[in-house]
Amino acid sequence: MSGRERVRRSALRWVLLLQGGALLMPFFLLAMVALGLAIPGVVPLGPPLAWQFAGLGLALPVAALTGLLLPPLRALEASAVRTLCGVPREALATGPATSWASRRRTAAWFTLHAGVGAVVSGMTLAVPPMAVVLLVYPLFPVLQEVEWSWPWDHAGAAVWTAPPAGCALLLILAAVAHGTGALLARCAPVLLGPTPADRLAAAERRAADLAERNRLARELHDSVGHALSAVSLQAGAARHVLDTDPRFTREALAAIEETARNAVTELDSVLGVLGLPGHPGRPDGPDRPGHSGYSGRSGRPQEHRQQPGDGGPGRAPSLADGLEPLLARTRATGAEARLTLDPGLGPLEELPYEVSAATFRIVQEGLSNALRHAPGAPVRITLEAHRAPHGPELVLGAENPVPDVPVPARASGGRGLSGIAERARLLGGSARAGQEDGVWRLTARLPLRPAPATGPRTSTSTGTEADMGTGTTTRGETNADADADTDTETSTDTVAEAGRESSG
Repeated sequence: MSGRERVRRSALRWVLLLQGGALLMPFFLLAMVALGLAIPGVVPLGPPLAWQFAGLGLALPVAALTGLLLPPLRALEASAVRTLCGVPREALATGPATSWASRRRTAAWFTLHAGVGAVVSGMTLAVPPMAVVLLVYPLFPVLQEVEWSWPWDHAGAAVWTAPPAGCALLLILAAVAHGTGALLARCAPVLLGPTPADRLAAAERRAADLAERNRLARELHDSVGHALSAVSLQAGAARHVLDTDPRFTREALAAIEETARNAVTELDSVLGVLGLPGHPGRPDGPDRPGHSGYSGRSGRPQEHRQQPGDGGPGRAPSLADGLEPLLARTRATGAEARLTLDPGLGPLEELPYEVSAATFRIVQEGLSNALRHAPGAPVRITLEAHRAPHGPELVLGAENPVPDVPVPARASGGRGLSGIAERARLLGGSARAGQEDGVWRLTARLPLRPAPATGPRTSTSTGTEADMGTGTTTRGETNADADADTDTETSTDTVAEAGRESSG
């Protein structure tokens, strides 16, 4: 650090000390008035000086009580310390003092800041005028005629000792200001830094943010990836029959337009969630898109029945409003997509929204993989209601023949199947995919009731994840529910990564 920078930092810390003196002034005046009322003969702000120090002593406990009872004071003091003391941002807490431990630390800091600042402020007011008088004392005889309380003689050569004394006073003031400023800078991270409770709260907020980003990444991957796959196949089919079947070409172009428009709508919704605080789709809003229905620390799904209109603007699509358009877009590529619904499942509108939305995304990913890895092959989707030991569950099946000549997989690999497994796991279910007898099968089991709020439950199903249509298993994963008292494990996938992977 250069000398100029050191001087600048010392000056800023001096300003912080003066600020502390100014903050203590109301308490000091209150203490002096109280002394004047309690002790006859005491003149507030008058001599002797001992009463001023008595008032300072009485003001400090009141300042400490203020720091203890005023939680926002920590954020204000931390902001001043970052600006004037040069303490790194990460070393200080940013929010109000919520716990009593942080309040006690804030009270100690405020007392130290105000007390030391009051002393330095008093010296700053008194020492410079006194030093100026001493510096010019030999030059003005009128000053020599006044009886000053110097500790030396006023006459003769002793007069010239006044200027060095004035310089010494200024140096002492600068040294005191520098030393006390350094003391505050050293104590600030200890007293205004985050407590263990603050660090835990920050970690929980970070985990929630990563979970939300991961959810948005899955939404982008599923919606945009499916749209790109469908558009690619539709464009290829239109190109092959451009000269021989203009009617089919127009239908394919219309399907491309509709698919792209729907993808842009979903993309716009996700970007709105990312960029607009207070947006209805934000995690703090009641109607965020793709609301997973999970409660705070337990990570368990909350009961939420789908209402008419769910999946519209501001909500992720679900089976009730998105399944038929999804199948129509898939059929527009020339692929055969059949849907079988179990009557025991009931109306799709009556399904819990979190289950319906997750099932829709799983169907969307299954169709995308079938279009990508087995183009032209028929796809069969089944939705059934099963009775399991832990309660009713929705069983989703998707299957398509494996092509004789597998489509080469991307070098980077996709994240679709891992996203399916994660969706199922977060709802307390399981998912598996693999090749059986020349048919690629994807199966997901999702409970239709929220998992119990207390006590661990382990799913024994094993999900095998592989690239759809290649017949090559690439990864195995066991699904298990975390304990109800722990937060759901979250992935650090970013939306940017999802954008790069959305084509697969």
